Amino acid sequence: MSSPADFYNSLPPVSKSFGTLCVLTTLGYQLGVIKAEWLLLDFALVASKFQIWRLLTNFIFLGPFSMQFGVRILMIAKYGVQLEKGPFDKRTADFVWMFIVSMVALLAMALALPTIRFYVGHALVFMLLYVWSREFANARVSLMGLVTLQGFWLPWALLAVNTMFGHPFLVDLLGIVVGHIYYFLTVLHPQATGHNYLKTPRWVHQLVAQWPRPQAPSTQTTVSPGARTAFSGRSYRLNQ
Repeated sequence: MSSPADFYNSLPPVSKSFGTLCVLTTLGYQLGVIKAEWLLLDFALVASKFQIWRLLTNFIFLGPFSMQFGVRILMIAKYGVQLEKGPFDKRTADFVWMFIVSMVALLAMALALPTIRFYVGHALVFMLLYVWSREFANARVSLMGLVTLQGFWLPWALLAVNTMFGHPFLVDLLGIVVGHIYYFLTVLHPQATGHNYLKTPRWVHQLVAQWPRPQAPSTQTTVSPGARTAFSGRSYRLNQ
């Protein structure tokens, strides 16, 4: 890419929007424009004062600028983008539906487990990481430049590292649990039975269809006869 703007514009829409909202929210917090207590997940305030926004804002606040914040943004930029450009290529509605299902599941868990209330954005990032680890299970990943491991083990390795550095492990663990539930119900179970109980609803497809589409570059590519082309995505996950 010729500039950071070109790189940013090349990002797929869902991962770009999620990462951008997280950065802008933390920037507003650091500048004193936004107070942390306005964003936290408080079911009592949601019910008594109808502060519905808390059901969403807790997912886009990853804490103040710090090393941990930077790692989470890089996880979105790398693993979220690879998912959206790879297994979810041309399946933006399915990617959006994965976010919706995961957010609802995490809110339900937060309601049942008061100890993980306030901010569950970290769990949403770990959900992305876990789904990536199943889709790219054989990828070779370097952990902090010290250990190379398969992609399948990356969520568990990062969970162990975060716990060692004092980060509450339960929030990240719940992200892994939600990611596994989603992957099981949309990939493993349909493969075994042919039934997908989390099929993306029509209204999500209709919503995504209204989004503006980026214009393709006005370049022409000549493909020679007999040249091989690659097909991305899985043939068994037909949600549309």
